[in-house]
Amino acid sequence: MKSLRGILNTTVIVSALGYFVDIYDLLLFSIVRVASLKDLGVPEEQLLNQGVHLLNMQMFGMLIGGILWGVLGDKKGRLSVLFGSIFLYSLANIANAFVHSVESYAALRLIAGIGLAGELGAAITLVSEVLPQKTRGYGTSLVAGIGILGAVAAAIIGDIFHWRTAYLIGGGLGLVLLIMRISMFESGMYNSLKDSKVKKGDLFLLLKTGSRISRYLSCIFVGIPIWFVIGILITLSPELSKAIGVTEPVVAGKSVLFAYIGLSFGDIASGFLSQLLKSRKKILFSFILFTFALILVYLFSSGFSAEQFYFLCGLLGFGTGYWAVMITVASEQFGTNLRATVTTTVPNFIRGAVVPITLSFQALKSTFSLPIAALIVGSVCVFLALVSIFYLEESYHRNLDFLERD
Repeated sequence: MKSLRGILNTTVIVSALGYFVDIYDLLLFSIVRVASLKDLGVPEEQLLNQGVHLLNMQMFGMLIGGILWGVLGDKKGRLSVLFGSIFLYSLANIANAFVHSVESYAALRLIAGIGLAGELGAAITLVSEVLPQKTRGYGTSLVAGIGILGAVAAAIIGDIFHWRTAYLIGGGLGLVLLIMRISMFESGMYNSLKDSKVKKGDLFLLLKTGSRISRYLSCIFVGIPIWFVIGILITLSPELSKAIGVTEPVVAGKSVLFAYIGLSFGDIASGFLSQLLKSRKKILFSFILFTFALILVYLFSSGFSAEQFYFLCGLLGFGTGYWAVMITVASEQFGTNLRATVTTTVPNFIRGAVVPITLSFQALKSTFSLPIAALIVGSVCVFLALVSIFYLEESYHRNLDFLERD
């Protein structure tokens, strides 16, 4: 009980709530995609292409924001990123409630994406540095596991309320959270480094040696299957479910709901298992293989009812629930002067990988059936992830109080 109270401190609780709001806003577009685009006058035959375009704008914004907030997190502090990012994406999502054209919708998804990019990396960096070595895996898994439930809230609210109201609720939650953030304190590790002359948040330092580049790219590739599942199999589930012969219509919002319930349980399970087994790499390898098996079931089973399909989405969510472990690994691979840069850019480059993933899927579906096109893209993602695990150092036992030098 004493160790549990130590984990559930203000930093962990507020970080978890911040990620909750972040995921709510991030996934809300996937949930209201069809309803909002129809309301804006997009023809039925253009819903998929326009939806992919808007998703890509949001993810491109996250690529920009990942670099911006990551560098600022090392140069100016973890808390400055948490305040700045949530303020930006809260205002952008409130503005989303008032769009009347696809063009303005796309511009605001870009701005929201920039803001959303800072939340997770800064939170995981802060929690990793604040908690003791033996409990940080529990803390980061709770942040991710609780935060992921923001998608469940988004699915429920997106189903109950008009899509414009759902965006207003998300923006309002962000502004409330901004007030809660006042009670948080900066990482002691960062404070001890703040006034030193060591290079902080230096992208050239990050890319200076082959070892750092290898570790950095491996952290990114390990997470790509997660966003293949979310960006293709879950977001496009209405179209894919028809292609594989699901006997009833499938609603994207429900697919997201079940997937993220599974993801929440997976994040907590993978984080706790990595602590019990004292290994991050074993958990990554196991969960990725499990995810690939479920991808095959998803694409090549037939005759599912809608309920069975949603249950499969939940299992896929659980399989991709190594997100918390993967971000923790990224945080543990690099020194304090580059930790926020890495931990913030890695998840956003992974999310940004949705752009080449969806573009590849779109290109392949003109030649192959939807399931075969998805299989080709998904297999490449899983292969890259499995290979990348071998280039990562086992970091469970690592003391994070170290620096990256020239």
